[in-house]
Amino acid sequence: MNAVVQAQAESRHLLSGNEAVARAAWEAGVRVAAAYPGTPATEILENIALYPDIHSEWSVNEKVAVEVAIGASLAGSRALAAMKHVGMNVASDAFMTQSLAGVVGGLVIVVADDVGLSSSQNEQDSRYWGRFGHMPVLEPADSQEAYEMVKRAFALSEAYETPVILRMTTRVCHVKAMVTVEGDRIEHRAAGFQKNPQRWVMTPANAKPRLPVMHERDQQLRTLSETSDLNIAFSGSDRRVGFITSGPAFMHIRETFPNAPVLKLGFSHPAPLDQIRTFAAEVDTLVVVEETEPLLETEIRAAGLAVRGKDILPRFGELAPSVLRPAIKALLGEPYEVATRAPSKVFPRPPTMCASCPHLGPYFALSHIRNLNIIGDIGCYTLGAGHPWNALDTCISMGASLSMAHGMDKGRGESDEKKSIVAVIGDSTFLHMGMQGLLNMIYNRGNVTVLLLDNRSVGMTGGQENPGTGQDLHGLPAPRLDFAKLVEALGVRPERIRMVDPYQLPVMVKLVREETKMEEPSVIITNRPCSLTDRFEHLKPYTVIDDKCTGCGNCIDLGCPAISVARRETVTAKSGKSKELVFASIDSNACTGCHMCVETCAPDAIIQPQPTIKDRVIRIQPHA
Repeated sequence: MNAVVQAQAESRHLLSGNEAVARAAWEAGVRVAAAYPGTPATEILENIALYPDIHSEWSVNEKVAVEVAIGASLAGSRALAAMKHVGMNVASDAFMTQSLAGVVGGLVIVVADDVGLSSSQNEQDSRYWGRFGHMPVLEPADSQEAYEMVKRAFALSEAYETPVILRMTTRVCHVKAMVTVEGDRIEHRAAGFQKNPQRWVMTPANAKPRLPVMHERDQQLRTLSETSDLNIAFSGSDRRVGFITSGPAFMHIRETFPNAPVLKLGFSHPAPLDQIRTFAAEVDTLVVVEETEPLLETEIRAAGLAVRGKDILPRFGELAPSVLRPAIKALLGEPYEVATRAPSKVFPRPPTMCASCPHLGPYFALSHIRNLNIIGDIGCYTLGAGHPWNALDTCISMGASLSMAHGMDKGRGESDEKKSIVAVIGDSTFLHMGMQGLLNMIYNRGNVTVLLLDNRSVGMTGGQENPGTGQDLHGLPAPRLDFAKLVEALGVRPERIRMVDPYQLPVMVKLVREETKMEEPSVIITNRPCSLTDRFEHLKPYTVIDDKCTGCGNCIDLGCPAISVARRETVTAKSGKSKELVFASIDSNACTGCHMCVETCAPDAIIQPQPTIKDRVIRIQPHA
């Protein structure tokens, strides 16, 4: 028996929502699961990979992941695709049409909305996709419901031949709770692909007859939602306000107003309007509590019911008790205290790159070169916008840097005529959606310098694999992409493809200066692994010889978090001008010995100390 399955043979386990989804997918007989890493959904596939009998993979982007799952579904297998909310934008081209064609094997799309923007560039409400794509939406409130709703989603998908959206949020994904599992996997035999061009080949002539089928399915699902046991009405003694809600907001309401009636929608789309009408008649004021957009509120109001919602509640962020309590108290005309947050005793630490991060060198170079417009992308290197580099001017979406840089080149005004344009992108992001931008740039004769920062991992989400790492999701050897050959195949001239060790700062600075002066596309590819992965080789830490340090502060400008300011001194020259000297120190517990700081230090004040006699004696002592 697989170790994970055996470990969970008992019925109750402490699981996060992501872990619960993975467990339920295995028990539900899923045969194919695909995803692209993205917080807060990443751990779904990482946990599915631990189970037997499922082909699980990191796909190169979310659209590909959904298409892989669609293919498995058409072969009759149960399939799952997982992603964060912005990934649904990428995947939508595929599932919008497949919703019209329908499915064979159960197809579930798990989307994790980052309510509150813990680690995302925007805040989206993925419930819209259910309305837009004519697909049912299920919303778990905790890990137990996430586990149960995965199974219900597959049954629903097969019964109505439709993709089903399981909408999670960060709180459900990452919070652990006790989950009762059934324990056994139920196999679902794949019948094999049945050819039917009239249904599966979505030309206009074939798609039109599917429209009435899809709309009839909508009506059937609406009827089902009215009687579904996933929509539960909880009675309460205080009927002044009745709440309609879904997802983790239900937990916040029960905590804040335990005596209030609540209609909890687990099957939230299509909305059970008749059930809502009955519930509304039993309370004085109806309030919709939904994260984040007023979807249900708008639908309920359109049905002719009086309802409150976003007129008293915010349209962004989590609707926690600290948000709900004053809003409802004010609605009822009751006094309330506004909670004030006590000043933090912990000094705020802005996000920064890790010690020895291979992105430090490129950003050190960019921060020391003038007349650049630097177009960024989604990844660890987005942090280059911060101090001390201040070397990133835009960041919108994954893969956008190359296309935006090309557009900026073509649309440059007089003030930008003498500026060079640089696009910064990582290895996984380049494979996700950046390749097309480079191809477009070459085809349309753009002039951009591309920094392709290959750290051999999907760094920001935890070091997952991609086609450029040489390993797959399971850690097994896989073909490793050659980025230099790839960009040459896309049209970059070999002379303009430069490989560089980002730890060699003088070379890094020189290359960026050279390539930004070229009047044609060029690509600079770095080649050091992420310092948090097993591929990184830790060396002896460095230290600063205080007597030799001149206080120039060059090593501080590198931005390595292992280097800090030891002290500051102000000196006055004979001319009367004052200058601040910044003396550095290095935390030996954080330093990994990458030597980048050494190359910034003119007085050679940064060294690797030699081991003492005591160190040598300790090393040769036998183990107890």
